[in-house]
This record gives sequence, structure tokens and C-alpha cells, in this order.
Amino acid sequence: MSADARMHGGAHALAPRTDFPLLAARPDLVYLDSAATAQKPRAVLDAIQAYYTTTNANPHRGAYALSAAATQAYHEARARVARFLGVADADTLVFTRGTTEAINLVATAWGRAHVRAGDNLVVTRLEHHANFVPWQQLALATGAEFRICELDAAGTVDLAMLARLVDARTKVVAFGQVSNALGTINPVAELVRIARERSGGRAAAAGPARGTHEGALVVCDGAQGVPHLRVSVDALGVDAFAFSGHKLGGPMGSGGLVMRRALLEAMPPYHFGGDMIEWVHDDHTTWNVLPHKFEAGTPNVEAAVGLAAACDYLDALGMDAVRAHEVSLTARALAALRAVPGVTVYGPATAEARSGVVSFGVAEVHPHDVATTLDVHGVCVRAGHHCAQPLMRALGAHATVRASFWVHSTPDDVARLVAGVQAVQRLFATA
Repeated sequence: MSADARMHGGAHALAPRTDFPLLAARPDLVYLDSAATAQKPRAVLDAIQAYYTTTNANPHRGAYALSAAATQAYHEARARVARFLGVADADTLVFTRGTTEAINLVATAWGRAHVRAGDNLVVTRLEHHANFVPWQQLALATGAEFRICELDAAGTVDLAMLARLVDARTKVVAFGQVSNALGTINPVAELVRIARERSGGRAAAAGPARGTHEGALVVCDGAQGVPHLRVSVDALGVDAFAFSGHKLGGPMGSGGLVMRRALLEAMPPYHFGGDMIEWVHDDHTTWNVLPHKFEAGTPNVEAAVGLAAACDYLDALGMDAVRAHEVSLTARALAALRAVPGVTVYGPATAEARSGVVSFGVAEVHPHDVATTLDVHGVCVRAGHHCAQPLMRALGAHATVRASFWVHSTPDDVARLVAGVQAVQRLFATA
């Protein structure tokens, strides 16, 4: 992509707005809510349309050429997404509707088979509800202890506390790769090391009826990591990794779970129905091979094809370039917002310690009023607890305003954000 192609309105972007039909149609709109959902590149929309106009059929079940083509499209999409995620064994990638379903799959299928009264489950204070509530509810259902690792003075996970919380009775250690509310990038390697060492081992191959497991199951919520960082799931060393496709430019209702093969093979299915069975007898059923064992029903081929196209798009930009672009914009936004009297910025001090997320508050103005007023100025931001109420309590804030940047964001977008915040202050000063 040429330098000229990356210009819009005199301000540099990594990707031109013309790549995104919604943004191209609304040139004055400043979209700063990519952490909630990313705008879709034209390449993704074209891939979905091409599938429906040339290949649409029910995969896996038809003995005719069009069905075979749909099956191949689904298979190739899985392989493509696996390569983007750094997963060598594509069959350990189970397509789901996103991170929430993926984590619930693990908590239900693996958790209910392995967690008992007297065990404990450990999560961090930074977690999105999707990586907090399933484990909380599993603990309540089984009588296990639910433990929360607090944050240190810098607002990051307290590693010393984590080492104290994890012990030989810990069955699950769950954490996010990146905080959706603050953008905090967690030290995944260190979190994994503590979980392994303190709980007594690593994931083991399947054993008897329930399956055996040495040490805690290490679960990583990668929803906010995959769109912004170069990720190799195999290199992370976690047992389960969940992600959402719509946050990296893919379709809504797409995403998946990557889990160690031995664990997936030992784990009971989550849903029952078509295509996930091998044989149905009158008194018992046997299951299909991976990944089909966990993908009951007609698969969402459209979403898989669109997600694969989103991976192509980001790889063409280069994930290192995506990261550098967001660090530059985040640093600019941090400096500009901190310079505005009455604005409090939450989270890590440096842009390097964050994804492209800046959460802040404006003194004497409710975050929802800030967001509504910014919308009048054409700036889209998120306001609320960001599905992280336990974190908000720790911050002493009922809600924050969150601006999040992505590949189409520009320095001019940052300037529009800051100018909008100043307009909010003027408005409410006279109210």
C-alpha cells in the first residue's frame, strides 16, 4: 500500500477509509469504538458475498459438487485463521460465535467434568465479564472457591498475589491477554509460568473417564489481543485461548476456541445435534473427530470465510505495523487528554503498555453524557462499565469513557476527540 493511499484529510492512517465502506460513506465520522467492534473492510464483505453467490450449500453432508465446494471453503477458512493465530494443528481450532461462547464452552464442558468442592478457580480483577462470570458460576455450582487476583499500585495484575492464590488445589487460572476496559497488556508468559509452577504441572494427556489433568487449566481471553498484536497461540503456552472475529474486522458472531488436542479429545461435547456425532445407537452415542465434535448443527460458513478474509487483510497490513500505528496514536491521545484540566486517564502510564485503548473520565460529567455529547460532534466512543464491573469497583469509578483506535484511525481523529472533550466541559460548565 502506497503512502498516498494511507492519507486521509492530510492525516496519516495505516489503512485508508476507502477500505471500509461505512467510513467511506461517512467521511466526517470519527469511529473510536473498535474495541467493541471493528468496522469491516470491503475485502471481508466481498468474501462473504462471493461465498453466497458462488458456493453456498450445506457443507459436510451433500454428495454433490457444490456441497463439496462449501466444505472446502469452510476447511480452508479454518486453516487460514489457524495460520493467522499461530496454531499448527488447525483441527484444535473450534469455531464459535466469539470469545463469550468459547469460554463458556470450556467452563461447561471441561469445568463441570473436572472441578469439585475444595478446588479453587483464579481470575484477575481486570477481566471482562465473559472471563469472570463463567468461572464464578462454575465455582458456585460445584462448591469450589472463587479467587480474584487484585491489581498492584500501577494498575496491573499483582504477580506476587497471583503466586499466593494459585496452589495445588487450583483447577483454573483465567486471564485476558489485553484488558478491554484499560488496554493493559498482560505479561502472559509470566502468568503462565506462575500458574504452572504453583499449581504443580502442565496439561496432561487424557486419562480415565473424567480425564486427568496435572496442574491448573490456563485459559486466556484473547479477544482484545488478536486484533492489535502479533499472536502465536502455540507459543503462549496456554491450554485454552478464546477470541472474537468481529473485533479484527471479521463478521459478528464469529470467533473461536483453540485448546490442546488432548484436552479437547477427553472433554465431553458442549452441544448435541447434527454433524458432531459418529454413531447414534439406541442407548449411547459416539462423537465425531475434532473439531466437528464441538460444532453441532449447520456451521456458519459465511462467518468463517469472512474471518479468513479479515486475517488476509491484517496480514497484508502487517501486525507489527498495526501495533506501531496504535502505539503512536495512543501516545498522542494520552498526552493530549492528560493536558486537559479535569480529565482523569485510567490504566498504564505508557502507550507501549497498552493496546489502542484510552479510558478516561471528565470531572463533574457523567461518562454517558460525555459520550452523547461527543456523538453530536461526530465522535463515536464507548461509555459505561465495559462489562468489567469488578474492575470499575477497584478503580473507584462507576463508569469510564473509552476511546479505542485501529488501523483506519488518524492523528486528526485524536484531535477531534480532544476538541470534543473540551466542548463537553464548556457545555456542562454553563449548564
